[in-house]
Amino acid sequence: MTFAGKNAVVTGSSKGIGRAVALELARGGANVTVNCRSSTDEANMVAEEIRALGRQAIVSKTDVSDQSGVEAMIAATVAEFGSLDLYVSNAAYSDRENMVDADMEGFQKTINVTMWGAFYGVRAAAQQMIKQDHGGAITVISSPHAVLAIPTSMAYNMSKAAIDHMARTAAIELVSHGIRVNTFHPGWIDTPGERKFFTDDQIAEAAAKLPMGRLGTSEEMAKGIAFTLSETAAYMTGSVMTMDGGVGLPWWSNRADGEM
Repeated sequence: MTFAGKNAVVTGSSKGIGRAVALELARGGANVTVNCRSSTDEANMVAEEIRALGRQAIVSKTDVSDQSGVEAMIAATVAEFGSLDLYVSNAAYSDRENMVDADMEGFQKTINVTMWGAFYGVRAAAQQMIKQDHGGAITVISSPHAVLAIPTSMAYNMSKAAIDHMARTAAIELVSHGIRVNTFHPGWIDTPGERKFFTDDQIAEAAAKLPMGRLGTSEEMAKGIAFTLSETAAYMTGSVMTMDGGVGLPWWSNRADGEM
């Protein structure tokens, strides 16, 4: 997969899956805007890694739930690199509480970042790509939470379900402009964000029970996401690509062993 001459924005790319995607695109030849909300030091380190690959990189400290900030980030990317060709909506936020006990400030923040932040970015990226009139590719990082009613995650579940349908709607609205929009569902991935909710021992114990016996890696996800953005996937739009290690399968069942 080559991205030579392409310019990209990856939101939430100071760490985890976003970081891996930014580096994967840079290895393929793209210049990248690295986005963070507060992890400036980590974002600067990612930018330095990209420059070490011979690509250009800028850091945009932008809260994606701020529409004007997202639009300014797109404008800054175009001012620095000359165009916007690839956009990855990755930034998200999540609190974990039962609905009846949820702190509504955190509940609303989850929706503002995870749903509205994705929409603001897709909208601003599409507007710029239409203005350029040479197409583009957008990938929205969603989650199995979009279809699995995982308890204590109502705001996140709602947001991911919403952006799945948002991406499909954007795909049909933008296809005549040569802009492809796809959705990517990672499974349970070993990222810094998971340490917010679980200890190392809890993760190790739970991961051993998964179909593949482990969590996925950010680097594995990045290769799948890069595929959706590449010319190899030129006939792919409005689709959902899943790399979840079989989490969506009935892995809790013993039927494979002849038992229920």
